Amino acid sequence: MTTIGLIRHGSTAWNKEGRIQGHTNNPLDEEGFGQAEKIAERLSGETWDYIYTSDLLRAKQTAEAISAKLGIPVAGLVPELREMNGGLLEGTTEDERVAQWGQDWRSLDLRLEKTESGMERGSRAIEEIAARHPGKRILIVSHGAILRSSLKGLVPELDVSELLKNTSITRIVKDDAGWTCELYNCAKHIEE
Repeated sequence: MTTIGLIRHGSTAWNKEGRIQGHTNNPLDEEGFGQAEKIAERLSGETWDYIYTSDLLRAKQTAEAISAKLGIPVAGLVPELREMNGGLLEGTTEDERVAQWGQDWRSLDLRLEKTESGMERGSRAIEEIAARHPGKRILIVSHGAILRSSLKGLVPELDVSELLKNTSITRIVKDDAGWTCELYNCAKHIEE
């Protein structure tokens, strides 16, 4: 049985401003670093073998905090696990989108990455990591939209409508029957 812990990165200034980040390479903000320390502390009571991360800074910084606490080096940066491309929406708030493209901006082609593309890219990357380390416990630090899309590909029956909280952990397990989800969007370490 292979276990994967999927972690969304800590918060950024753009998270707080409601700006779409996509591939924009934003750092964690002060709260984000604190959240990364809290998920690291939570995970220190568990056994994990490997850590992988998206190649975007906010995910790498979260993974580095976990790596330092657990004493496990980051095994690799995985560009396929970067956030879904936000196209022309990157850097904009809802008010800015409405002002620029109108109330129906969601119906326009604004060069967003399609959900199917993210689902295929992300689930394939997770499958490849799992195949590299069968029977191990692996942490993957990534981003909200790509993680939810990937989960839809790996565990199709899972309800992923709830947005992932910063530094939440979702745990999936692979056995001979395929993937199952044991824990979804758990952020009890920051909800005190």
